[in-house]
Amino acid sequence: MSTGTIIFLVVLAVVAIALVVLYFLGKKAQAKQAEQQELMEANKQAVSMLIIDKKRMKLKEAGLPQMVLEQAPKLMRNTKVPVVKAKVGPQIITLISEEKIFDSIPVKKEVKAVVSGIYILDVKGLHGKIEKAPEPQKKGFFKKLSSTIQEKGGAKPVK
Repeated sequence: MSTGTIIFLVVLAVVAIALVVLYFLGKKAQAKQAEQQELMEANKQAVSMLIIDKKRMKLKEAGLPQMVLEQAPKLMRNTKVPVVKAKVGPQIITLISEEKIFDSIPVKKEVKAVVSGIYILDVKGLHGKIEKAPEPQKKGFFKKLSSTIQEKGGAKPVK
């Protein structure tokens, strides 16, 4: 066999082994996530709270308890997570929100939230309706082009 064929077969074997390893790691991670989701569903409770502030910040800077930081994976500690400061009863607590509901959480309003530990799973309005953030409409190519031309002083007349 030629050298090119041998190199191709070795590369093909390495790629096949990598795909098999990734398949089993993905399957294991999916099972772990399903187990954690069951635990969160079992421990959820409805709580009335006043949302003070919300922002995306690093886990280290969020002001969460030290135990939470120790349990978080090392790569997760430097990623930005949706953090909500809320007043629950007489206490001010820092909570982590689910990414898909973070934009719908109103600031400086009282809400009824479904919480599991320090994790907010769902939010419903307690007093008044919660306004969902409007999704920005996409501009087409020609609308973007015409708006940039207008900002620069308009098109030049043809002579």
